Amino acid sequence: MTGRWRLERAARGEFGIRRGHPLPYGAAARRDGVNFSVFSKHATAVTLVVWNPGDADPVLELPLDSRYNRTGEVWHVFVEGIDPGTEYAFRVECAPNPSPAVVRCDGSRLLVDPYSKAVSGLEVWGETAGAENRLGRLRSRVVDEEFDWGHEHPLNVSLADSIIYEMHVRGFTRHSSSGVNHPGTFRGVVDKIPYLRDLGVTAVELMPVTEFDEDDNDFRNPVTGERLRNFWGYQPVSFFAPKASYAGAGETRQAVREFQEMVKALHEAGIEVILDMVFNHTGEGDERGTTFCWRGFDNPTYYLLDPATGRYLNYSGCGNTMNCNHPVVRHMILAALRYWVTEMHVDGFRFDLASILGRGRDGEVLPNPPILEAIAADPVMAHVKLIAEAWDAAGLYQVGSFPSWGRWAEWNGHFRDDLRRFVKSDPGLVRLLSTRLAGSPDLYQGSGRAPWHSINFVTCHDGFTLNDLVSYDEKHNEENGEENQDGHPENLSWNCGEEGPSSSPEVNALRSRQARNLLTLLFLSQGVPMLPAGDEIGRTQRGNNNAWCQDNDISWVDWSLLEENRDLFEFTSRLIRFRKAHRSLRRRTFFEEEKRSPVSWHGVRLGEPDWGEESRELGMHLEGCSGGDPIYLFANAHWEPRQFELPRLKPPRRWRRFVDTSLQPGTAAADPGTEPPLPSARAYVAGPRSVVVLVGR
Repeated sequence: MTGRWRLERAARGEFGIRRGHPLPYGAAARRDGVNFSVFSKHATAVTLVVWNPGDADPVLELPLDSRYNRTGEVWHVFVEGIDPGTEYAFRVECAPNPSPAVVRCDGSRLLVDPYSKAVSGLEVWGETAGAENRLGRLRSRVVDEEFDWGHEHPLNVSLADSIIYEMHVRGFTRHSSSGVNHPGTFRGVVDKIPYLRDLGVTAVELMPVTEFDEDDNDFRNPVTGERLRNFWGYQPVSFFAPKASYAGAGETRQAVREFQEMVKALHEAGIEVILDMVFNHTGEGDERGTTFCWRGFDNPTYYLLDPATGRYLNYSGCGNTMNCNHPVVRHMILAALRYWVTEMHVDGFRFDLASILGRGRDGEVLPNPPILEAIAADPVMAHVKLIAEAWDAAGLYQVGSFPSWGRWAEWNGHFRDDLRRFVKSDPGLVRLLSTRLAGSPDLYQGSGRAPWHSINFVTCHDGFTLNDLVSYDEKHNEENGEENQDGHPENLSWNCGEEGPSSSPEVNALRSRQARNLLTLLFLSQGVPMLPAGDEIGRTQRGNNNAWCQDNDISWVDWSLLEENRDLFEFTSRLIRFRKAHRSLRRRTFFEEEKRSPVSWHGVRLGEPDWGEESRELGMHLEGCSGGDPIYLFANAHWEPRQFELPRLKPPRRWRRFVDTSLQPGTAAADPGTEPPLPSARAYVAGPRSVVVLVGR
């Protein structure tokens, strides 16, 4: 019996409508029908509207009986005889508003279920029908959650052993040079798994993949006149539903299945999946935004509001802020995370503007935020990676102080800033560089955490690419349509003497060396390295440091760069393999916590580190773990060469050169295990602005 026939019979009253059950929230498919359940504290009337898939007119509009179909503040009903694939929405009416107006129900609007696992209406990327019309026609869809995972299982790679690759699903393969069958989709990612394996990363961190509306952006490119889009996707329409336009078939019903197939294929290749989740705000915006979900069900429960005016408190910079520590909202966040772990098999989460999750109902910063504790202590997520972007848009910066319960790792903004400043030759950064190389004990050791709580990065989606970091002094965001007023004005970058693209061999050689310097320090540091997609092949955004709205070759990975910059790819891949080969680079404890510290710091002379205000040189001698090979790294950020004395090795060990960034690109890094021995065991000359890594073998 098909779902359409069964629905038509239900509409004629030939199938029963039962009271239903308040739990679980959302649409739960059962053998003989579907149970619908939704929370609304202020609703006086709730109507369930049901469609056959793709039909314009509903086949069922069912007003719920407030005595029969309500338990407490939860409205529920069971409709017999309907199947997965059925589309549905709700209408919610409320009593007249008190003053100030905080309840924003509108019985004329169709509302998406906050717990829906799939959302229809956004299947075609860039269908510019206008945000109001587009969001106003959204529907939830009942999902068939059956999937054959075979023998797939969690990889449980230790965070300390992880190498994270930050990726935008569409941008990764949308470019015409990608060579995949379904560009810009989950299937496109699968096609690039051999590349990811060659690079050597252990996890992909996917920028938002829950449903969002890319056409909620009203800006236009002032150069071309083209409408700009919300390319990044930090405007959630759902916390559960994968983005339908990321399915190769461009269909809502395929998005769940194709996401699962992508995860399964990545796991089979030994690569974990981390999702960038946005719980701090939603795509409904402020009071001028479109109501399509949470606001229409229960505005004062889901959002932080000014009690005097009813206006939205805006700690996210996006118009509204989720009331994350309200029990109802906590329940929803936990349910979403559990769903992605249990049904979609993801391995971890990065939480956008995670400091907002630590705010209370009045916006105050809580000492022990219930939602953060609940996530950290949830038994289903006991082995899931939890990564916080430990700041928000209202100035709260908690890097090193984010409530952790031993679970939460953090994006380390101090690591990014200190490495950038050292490599561009700012003076007096040597002590800070040693601290970052050591895993940032100044930030994490005092709270009982470990080096792996520091997610180290030099670049990420938000800001310059690695190529642009060494090619631009200023941001160039004119094409974003905001007169270059958007994006962070201080990037700690250096253009190496010429702004933007250069025809000078000297400038380009210096830029190439500076990029290698940054990569070497990133992968030789204690903590967890994170690399944005395309940095390993020299991707550029032409100086745009806020490409959130650029759905074009500014944001897409140009795969022709792989051959053009093959040397940079090989350099990065060799750094990753070297890191994997040496456990001393992936320590579980800080150096100071060991009985005998395995690290010693030096300057150009052994045992004489220069911590002075003008110093630009540092040597790090790292002993191997359990008889492993010692490593000696020295960094020279001066514009003149420096000769470093070398520690003595016990024969038959000899110092061998793994990296010298001052060498020609193709020879700057040896293949791990084939490092050539040095002609002298006493000293080594580090070229101007270079990093050298030796291994004792």
